Amino acid sequence: MSSSGARVTAVDTHDIRFPTSRELDGSDAMNPDPDYSAAYVVLRTGGDGTTGAPEGHGFAFTIGRGNEVQVAAIEALRPHLLGRPVDELCADPGALARDLTGDSQLRWLGPEKGVMHMAIGAVVNAVWDLAAKRARTPLWRLLADATPEWLVGQVDFRYIADVLTPEDALGLLRRGREGSAERTALLMEHGFPGYTTSPGWLGYSDEKLTRLARRAVADGFTQIKLKVGADLADDVRRCRAARAAVGPDIRIALDANQRWNVDEAVEWTRALAGFDPYWIEEPTSPDDILGHAAVRRAVAPVKVATGEHVQNRIVFKQLLQAGAVDVLQIDAARVGGVNENLAILLLAARFGVPVCPHAGGVGLCELVQHLSMFDYVALSGTTENRVIEYVDHLHEHFLDPVVIREGHYTAPTSPGFSAAMRPGSVAEYGFPDGTFWAADLDRQREEQEERQQRKGRVE
Repeated sequence: MSSSGARVTAVDTHDIRFPTSRELDGSDAMNPDPDYSAAYVVLRTGGDGTTGAPEGHGFAFTIGRGNEVQVAAIEALRPHLLGRPVDELCADPGALARDLTGDSQLRWLGPEKGVMHMAIGAVVNAVWDLAAKRARTPLWRLLADATPEWLVGQVDFRYIADVLTPEDALGLLRRGREGSAERTALLMEHGFPGYTTSPGWLGYSDEKLTRLARRAVADGFTQIKLKVGADLADDVRRCRAARAAVGPDIRIALDANQRWNVDEAVEWTRALAGFDPYWIEEPTSPDDILGHAAVRRAVAPVKVATGEHVQNRIVFKQLLQAGAVDVLQIDAARVGGVNENLAILLLAARFGVPVCPHAGGVGLCELVQHLSMFDYVALSGTTENRVIEYVDHLHEHFLDPVVIREGHYTAPTSPGFSAAMRPGSVAEYGFPDGTFWAADLDRQREEQEERQQRKGRVE
């Protein structure tokens, strides 16, 4: 990477929302009407006399109302970013991550959890996007080609060193590099296995579930996922329909989205065990470590998976220590960015627990594929029992969208973190003034006026 005098000159934020609730895409037992949204940030660089300076793109994922709060949290980080030398940022993203998570006043709003921590994740991910673009390589390859020593320097070992020391991490990464060239070639040829949640949204009819489940198998997926937890009789019927559609050899995962108390989780999962579910996801509160452990003991051989709402590396550490999970699910935009996800991947490798990331949403598939591919090439060294979630919507809004072939994620080749949205999509779905939402507001006003006029005529 060549030296330059470029600095961060602007931090642009956007409130982007998509009307997914209108087709019930994304619906589950806890979130019946999500409008998938992104608190989107662009780091602009310049000041060294060059033109066409690369930008860093990142975002936090939300589901509609409150996205403006997430945008405001990102905007609160602007003073930490403006004027920063780009060379220094890209050479050591961990320094920025530590500055942001260590800011005493910002830390009071967490610490390392919630809206502010997700905002930190958005800007840290944007720096990684910028670093990979300047290195002219996709992020997964930037990480896989980095030295173990440099990667260890990117990890914050505070509060996790009792189970994972820098020396432990260095050993894991050095072993992970053995055979990495061969795995890179296999990844480029075959991709990384995925599974799909597209058939299983809770608001879908049985006919739509069945049709999409059969399509998933035809498309090469060997695992699908169903949302459960609102009504047991409905779940039994839907699981029966799904199993009939896909046959006995396709894995069916179940996702309760935190709906149950511990005893309910055990009873409900046992009631569905006859359909051979592969895992039960988020059976109870993501903060309830001992609850997850109790569920896991009670529902085996059904596996327990969790992670998309886990707040930070410390909670992941405790879930692993307590033997509370069979499958660990990272999320690219929930924790404090790539640096913290490196720590979580290392923790999973330390405990020998497979990582199957949460995705879907807005752009989460685009991001998390890079982390799983790095994990395969340069850390865990395997794809056994490892799959990335895939949901077939909103990819068209990204400049470098995921590509699925025969149920596998194709390895990205474009430089960056695949985070950049199309300018037209930003202009159309920016809230509330984008062209889509402005037209929608006009339509609502017209409908309200028409209702009032009809009411006046009746009176």
